[in-house]
Amino acid sequence: MSLQINISEAVKTAMRAKDSARLTTLRFLQAAIKQREIDDRKALSDTEVMAIIEKQIKQRRESIAAYEKAGRAETAAQETAEIVVLQEFLPQAASEQEVLAVIEAAIEEARASGAQGPAVMGKVMATVKQALAGRAEMAAVSQQVKAKLS
Repeated sequence: MSLQINISEAVKTAMRAKDSARLTTLRFLQAAIKQREIDDRKALSDTEVMAIIEKQIKQRRESIAAYEKAGRAETAAQETAEIVVLQEFLPQAASEQEVLAVIEAAIEEARASGAQGPAVMGKVMATVKQALAGRAEMAAVSQQVKAKLS
């Protein structure tokens, strides 16, 4: 079953349960997906939908930081609840050991191909992003890669 169908079913379930907070989050997600389909003029694959979900989660994490800085704990809690809803549609998160193994393999592969300097970071991140799509937060992974390369 495709990810978009799962999201549509979740919307129907939230409507039946009268869960307005969950329903609002899912409708925003559907709107973002529909907007991307219109912009690209094509139906999106599950990988592209996952990228949209990851972007939505990233935006909410940034909002949480801003709300907490401004002392708006209630709004930050609402954003956190939205992240939980969105994460239901992503694959199971990769373990710390799995992330490290992928990073080390990508570094070896990049160096074996002759990449040096800043090009190593780009090649490693491209490989890691493909291997861990939707399963790890790329900002944290990027920091781990930088630490390993230095």
